[in-house]
Amino acid sequence: MKLFKSILTVISVFSLSFSAFAVDKSFPNDKVAMWGDFSGITLDVKLIGGAPYDPLYEVMIPIWEEKTGGKVSILSKKSHFELDKEIKQDIAAGNISYCVVSNHTSFATQYGDIYRDLNGIVPGDFLAEFVPLVLEHSTVDGRLVQLPQHSDVSNLWYIKSIYEDADNKKRFKAEYGYDLAPPETLEQWKEQAIFWSDPPNFYGTQYVGKEEAITGRFYELVIAEGGALFDDEWRPTFNDEAGQRALQWFVDLYNAQAVPAGVLNYLWDETGLGFASGTVALNLDWGGWGAYFNSADSKIGGDVGLVRFPMGSGGKRGGWSGSHTYSILNGCPEENLEAAASLIWILTNHEAQMHEARGGKLPTMTRVWDDIAGEMNAEGNAFMSDLFSTFKASMAEDAFTPPLIPEWIPFSNIIFPELQAAIVGDKTVKEALDAAAKETDYLMQDAGYY
Repeated sequence: MKLFKSILTVISVFSLSFSAFAVDKSFPNDKVAMWGDFSGITLDVKLIGGAPYDPLYEVMIPIWEEKTGGKVSILSKKSHFELDKEIKQDIAAGNISYCVVSNHTSFATQYGDIYRDLNGIVPGDFLAEFVPLVLEHSTVDGRLVQLPQHSDVSNLWYIKSIYEDADNKKRFKAEYGYDLAPPETLEQWKEQAIFWSDPPNFYGTQYVGKEEAITGRFYELVIAEGGALFDDEWRPTFNDEAGQRALQWFVDLYNAQAVPAGVLNYLWDETGLGFASGTVALNLDWGGWGAYFNSADSKIGGDVGLVRFPMGSGGKRGGWSGSHTYSILNGCPEENLEAAASLIWILTNHEAQMHEARGGKLPTMTRVWDDIAGEMNAEGNAFMSDLFSTFKASMAEDAFTPPLIPEWIPFSNIIFPELQAAIVGDKTVKEALDAAAKETDYLMQDAGYY
């Protein structure tokens, strides 16, 4: 019940942040407008849902319907993991005649040729506004199959006051031998998380613990530790020493009770709401929660700090990254294509990205990075200015995509249960990774990589 109430609070905060936007429907800052008369057209769509996403639809879709005369029928709105499963069921059943669907650069390669090539459908001068690398990541086999809405990469949020407390500084220095400051390395992160923990009332940190979420977290720690998931021939290598160090980090935190006992059931809403509840000292998360973390509706509002993802022993930072996107399905009726393109335009255009950026989401358009920074600086909003400077550095210097191959999600479905087994102690770290590597080897052989 508490989680449900917290989610309602988040939705209301995000909705209020969008309300001012509804008064301006002309989008004067958009260089390309894709309005049209779509009276009589109803677009069937399936969308990612949840607190960070719903407010965009609540504002933009009614504007689109008013301006064009078209209608949007949302067939389903789910977490991306649940939506992924539904899309695969639709493919198996041959039920892919709807028009627009939420997508992600990490997911898109697995769906085959169900999506339209947006080149030739979306005007080239609108595409030219996007960061070129993001469009490259949105391309599969030479086809632009998705239009990027916002990007994600994670950095480390922390509660400032506990780091500023003189007694905490003294106790920490006596125990660990170095000055207390937000962690610069994975080892410091683990040590500080253990230091802060007072279960069940307060925890040093947390992590997403299931499905592709923990696969991605493990992946970026492997990179930070100097390893890789695969070699150049796509043979699994994540069970080497770097991979073992990465997984041991999760295990050590769990065994020390430095993370909540339920982390293996956590996804993004649970970690975001958990940090905002004031019961977690350090939280690795994307920028989209930033405005909420620092708001009056958060238990830590006004007490939030941010640093780059700490470095691993390999001298690298984590930076697993991708972009949330929208795609048009091949099954979309030809007479609805222009309307579908118009809808994904309004969900990704300059005005939409600016307003999402005001909450901390990372733009996919080059000029939005500059425009939002200028706006925050003009307002004297030091918190949001720091957020964008920190995340801009991460996107430029640390970000890397998961392997953009169709096997990414099937691979995740192999490895994440093994990661969980090691975390709870059912297997040793090496046993779990070796078992996952063996099954991954079969997967990659069957896929024809070697």
